[in-house]
Amino acid sequence: MKALPEVLYEAWTRKFDRWFAEPGSVIMEGEVNTVFFFETVSRTAQDSTIRRHPHYGRFLRLEQDRLVEMTWVTGEGGTKGAETVVTAQLVPRQGGTLLSLTHSGFPDEDSRDAHEQAWPFVLEQLDKQMA
Repeated sequence: MKALPEVLYEAWTRKFDRWFAEPGSVIMEGEVNTVFFFETVSRTAQDSTIRRHPHYGRFLRLEQDRLVEMTWVTGEGGTKGAETVVTAQLVPRQGGTLLSLTHSGFPDEDSRDAHEQAWPFVLEQLDKQMA
């Protein structure tokens, strides 16, 4: 990532609407054992129907500018209501950050595979918006 660890840490703990969530939808304190909520929004190509995708969770572990671990719950097409765990490790690297992401605890292979395909695009957006 081009952004520094402190910038990415802030993005993961307080500024989800700068790179992932629908602006104005984020409720997030960025402290261990606090819950968060945000939505993403998509539109269908056929009829421009707006679809809202709520995301819920809580922060499990936080190490300033180094680690964010959170639960991650979404509905149909996501984690299917299962509480999964997302861990983002941030290591300073040559004026930027090496970000290592793991996402575990999926209810089935389809959900796991969909997230495996989606995360690279999400992280690309993170790098673009926060650099």
